[in-house]
Amino acid sequence: MQIYLPIAELPVSILTILAMGAAVGFLSGMFGIGGGFLMTPLLIFLGIPPAVAVGTQTTQVVASSVTGALAHFTRRSIDFKMGGVLLAGGVVGSLSGIYLFKLLAAIGQIDLAISVIYVLFLSVIGAMMMIESVQAIRAARGGRVTPRRKHHSWIHGLPFKVRFRRSKLYISVIPPVLVGYFVGTLSAIMGVGGGFIMIPAMIYLLRMPTNVVIGTSFFQIVFVAALTGVMHSVENQAVDIVLGFLLVVGGVIGAQYGVRAAEKMPAEQLRALLAAILLLIGMRLGYDLVSTPPDLYSVIEAEPLS
Repeated sequence: MQIYLPIAELPVSILTILAMGAAVGFLSGMFGIGGGFLMTPLLIFLGIPPAVAVGTQTTQVVASSVTGALAHFTRRSIDFKMGGVLLAGGVVGSLSGIYLFKLLAAIGQIDLAISVIYVLFLSVIGAMMMIESVQAIRAARGGRVTPRRKHHSWIHGLPFKVRFRRSKLYISVIPPVLVGYFVGTLSAIMGVGGGFIMIPAMIYLLRMPTNVVIGTSFFQIVFVAALTGVMHSVENQAVDIVLGFLLVVGGVIGAQYGVRAAEKMPAEQLRALLAAILLLIGMRLGYDLVSTPPDLYSVIEAEPLS
C-alpha cells in the first residue's frame, strides 16, 4: 500500500517506511543511540529531499528520547543540573542552526550541505570507532586492559565553576555550554539528537560518571529536538507529519528487539558493527555526491516576466 507524503511530495510504500523505522529502531536499541544520523541518510536514499528528511527526523528523535529519559528518570540516573546547562547551550545552538539552515536553503545549497556534512561526520566518527573497537577486541583477546584516558586538567582551570552533585563534579559551566551549543547546531542542520557526539564528550571531556551520562543526554535531547522540530516546521515547512508518525511507530517496535539482541553481543563487537554501518553509509553518500546523476537536466516551470 502506498501513501502520498504531502511535504516530501513523494508517493512511498507504508511498509517500506515502517520497515525502515523498525530497522533504525532495532539499531538504536542495540547500540543505545537515537538513530537520527542513520535515519536521515536512509530517507535521502529513499528519495526524500534532504531538507524534509532532516526536519521530519526530529519527530522520531523526540519520541525515542522521551522514552529513554523516562526510563532513566525512574532509575534516578539523570543529572538535571548538568542537563539544564547543556540545554541552555543547546537552545542557542539549535536557533543558530535553524538560521544557518534557512540561509543555505535560500541560496539553494542546503541539500549539498547536508550531504557533505553527513559524509564527513559518518566517515570520521566511523573510522575512529572502528580503530578503537579493533584495539579493544585485540586487547580483550590478549587478556590486556585498555589504558584509561588521562584527566583534562585544562578544564579544571576554567572560570565560572559550578558543583554538579549528581555527577560528583566541580567544573566550569563553559565546556558543557559549548558542548550543548555544538550539539544543538548539529541537531538543527543534520536532524539528529546528537547523542553520538554528546555521550563521548560527556564521558571523555567532562568526565561524567557513566551511570548518569545516557540519561542526562536523553533529557537534553528531548527539549532541543522538540524545539528544532517546531522551528523546522514553522520556519522551513520541512516536517512531514505522516512520514514522522510512521517512522515513530516502526522505531518503537524495532527498538524492543534491538535491546534483546544487544544483550547477546560483547560491547567491542557492537561498536565495531556500528562503525562499519557508519562507514558504509558515509561511503554511499559520498558516492552519490560524485557520481553522475541519471538525469543531467531538469525542466521547471518558470515564473512569467512582468
